[in-house]
Amino acid sequence: MKLLFITLLLSIFSIVSTRAQDFEYGRITGNDVDLKNTSLDSNANAMVIREFGTASVQFDNATGKTFIVFDYHARIKLFNKQGFDHGNIVIPLNIYRDGEDELKELKATTINFVNGQLIKTELDKKKVFTEKKNKYVSLTKFTMPNLMEGSIIEYSYKVNLPSIFNFKTWEFQSDIPKLHSEYIAYIPAIYNYNTSLRGAQKLTKQDAKINKDCLSIAGTKIDCSKMTYIMTNVPALIEEDYMTAPTNFRSAIYYELSDYVMLNGGRKSITKTWKDVDYELTSDKSFGAQMKRKDVFKDIMPEILGKETDDLNKAKAIYTYIGKNIKMNGFIGFYSENNIKTALEKHSGNTGDINLALIAALSAANLDAEAVILSTRANGVVNNLYPVISDFNYVVAKVNIGDNSYLLDATQPLLPFGLLPLHCINGNGRVINLKKPSYWYDLKASQKESTKYILDAELTTEGKLKGKLTTYSLGYSALKKRQRIVAANSADEYVEKLDEQMPGISILKHSIENIDSLDYPLIEKYEIEMKVFDNLNADQSYFNPFFIDRISKNPFNLNERTYPVDMGAASEERITMMIKLPANISVVDKPKDMSMGLSDNGGKYLASTGMQDNSFIFNQMLQFNKPIYSSDDYLSLKEFYSRIIQSQKTDIVFKKTK
Repeated sequence: MKLLFITLLLSIFSIVSTRAQDFEYGRITGNDVDLKNTSLDSNANAMVIREFGTASVQFDNATGKTFIVFDYHARIKLFNKQGFDHGNIVIPLNIYRDGEDELKELKATTINFVNGQLIKTELDKKKVFTEKKNKYVSLTKFTMPNLMEGSIIEYSYKVNLPSIFNFKTWEFQSDIPKLHSEYIAYIPAIYNYNTSLRGAQKLTKQDAKINKDCLSIAGTKIDCSKMTYIMTNVPALIEEDYMTAPTNFRSAIYYELSDYVMLNGGRKSITKTWKDVDYELTSDKSFGAQMKRKDVFKDIMPEILGKETDDLNKAKAIYTYIGKNIKMNGFIGFYSENNIKTALEKHSGNTGDINLALIAALSAANLDAEAVILSTRANGVVNNLYPVISDFNYVVAKVNIGDNSYLLDATQPLLPFGLLPLHCINGNGRVINLKKPSYWYDLKASQKESTKYILDAELTTEGKLKGKLTTYSLGYSALKKRQRIVAANSADEYVEKLDEQMPGISILKHSIENIDSLDYPLIEKYEIEMKVFDNLNADQSYFNPFFIDRISKNPFNLNERTYPVDMGAASEERITMMIKLPANISVVDKPKDMSMGLSDNGGKYLASTGMQDNSFIFNQMLQFNKPIYSSDDYLSLKEFYSRIIQSQKTDIVFKKTK
């Protein structure tokens, strides 16, 4: 979003900075030295004793530029060697089109209490280095010196931020607990920011005061709001399986510029309506202009479509063509990096190049195609109350054929038509149409993750299990396996690696069907041999039938989870075994049949065993019917998995009858 006019407005402003009261650098107390992790979290390897930050807008008379000055100061206790990772400090700095964040006044000290004395070791500035993560972000990195168990590390720095649109975010919560986190924001009265506090933790203290004469506009003194936010005894945010971006749930305060007062007393709105955003996007040379580039495909469209006349088959042909002819260059974004013509010629582009090209090609075939901008799971949720374009980082295509709509992402050629990659399944996307108003669209997985195993085998008198294992995979399950096959360079190498990962099972022969037929299930057929018993002649022998995708670890281990369990898609796994037994072997004990379900038809687990003629029959089904479960369902899910794990520890007992 372009804010050059704000810089021009502020060129006549000057900010008088008033520094808040920070805690004294390097002044360690006995309480700091004696601090134990039991004071807040007995499992913590490190803990923030205190952190303090301030942010204010300033104007540089020499350069004529406005910027935000952010000061940060932290003191952290490392309880053990596992906490040493928190002595590796990384400061991310953003790179913009017309500037970048500037790091200044960095200092860092390690303090150890040795033989009754405090020993301070200063950071050698020569050991601070910068790594360019990508063209948008650089990382300043350093490791605190002389780390020991019980070390206290302290560091502070200043950063000049050239963008004032998003006032500096402050994160009260991190992956280690904090005893005291304090942030002071100086907001000039001419600015109005939308402010939001995310996360489950509540502020301990919030205070607003007037900071007199902090701003001078053409000789007129303007006040600032001094906003103080304090949070104490903050628990760590523990990342666990099935969560989206931690920023969605980490307790933090966010700002976005809403409007500002002009010199004549009028008010200029920055927060736009979707009507404004629609116009900007459809007019943008890197977005809307690329959607309109039907001319790029005019000459090659007959080649792409061949003899296809049905609209759905046309769309599939175009989807396949784009996926094969433009490979992703590793960068994501919803704007075209160069333009779609260049991407097609070079066979390379970012996600915007690829999917905007897909939209233009679909339109060139007279199909109803739209763009859907979204935020990926790792990027966080979007604000549904008002447009925040910086929330979005990805674009996919939406093609409407008859009564059906299909969401398409051509950046991953192994995705079947109509299935988005899991990282795109994240709340709502905004549909951008060249001629109609934009609207929200629910991003859902069009297929569930489905796997079915069928084992038809025989237990030999030598104690070996021999037979045929057939696996049917659909949806995301098939996608993951196809990706592994491609990564292994061939099906044979994929099976070879699979064989190595299953030390108890030997794969004798194999065949894999529909590797390239993405609309059909991936079918794997294996002739396997498995050593079950060392001595089948013993009076009793034991065999655990839960050897296919056995659940050995509970993915949910917290006592409480304050954020939802987001699986992205519903899933189902079925296992069927038919094992023919030798004539002199019978089953004398087996796992109890089990049937349990989650509330509100959220899912179920079934397991049953039985005998038919001289064959042992085993069936199992694990089903999750919801893509997302609320935090209220967490303990039920934890118990659900715990009972499955206990059930799967039970063996079948065979007995020799003759």
